[in-house]
Amino acid sequence: MGIALLVLAAYLVGSIPFGVLVGRRFGVDVRQHGSGNIGFSNALRVLGPGPASVVLLGDVAKGAAPVLVARWLFSTWAIREPDVWLLLVAFAPIIGHTFSIFLGFRGGRAVATTLGVLLGMNWLTACVGLGVWLVMVGTTRYISVASIVAAGTVPVWMAVAGARWEWAAFWTGMAALVIARHIPNLGRLMEGTESKIGERVDV
Repeated sequence: MGIALLVLAAYLVGSIPFGVLVGRRFGVDVRQHGSGNIGFSNALRVLGPGPASVVLLGDVAKGAAPVLVARWLFSTWAIREPDVWLLLVAFAPIIGHTFSIFLGFRGGRAVATTLGVLLGMNWLTACVGLGVWLVMVGTTRYISVASIVAAGTVPVWMAVAGARWEWAAFWTGMAALVIARHIPNLGRLMEGTESKIGERVDV
């Protein structure tokens, strides 16, 4: 029962749509502008760097917090097979962001929330993924390309680093989810209409 409640709480925390909430603070519904996404990249082009940074921090925090709380509770409870249950808790905020109960089970691409989950699970791997993301953004100026490449890097790094197969399998699945959520971006990249970082849209 305790684990079920923890997973539910993690999903609800992950469902908090920081992009929508911050946008409302400025009288803007980010879903009606730009790509319509509720995450950092669209908040950046619609709201600007300041509000977008708040969205980014919120989305990362809602991924990290449930994992950190779960790790602490599992050590306190001395639970058997904690990694299996930790992966379930880790999955919940990612799905919460992607299919938010507060937005009619719609949501974003979960890149920042996935980063937060990874930070809570393995900060070194998170730093590797973030480093790849930063390099790709600097090279291509496309956040979508950076997110796809960084997502694909994480399971490869875990396999090379000798992570447990459960973790490697989990992050392979999460990478596939992030890439699948970027299929519309891939279409715009092929058409040459994908926005680059720093470009703003009229509101």
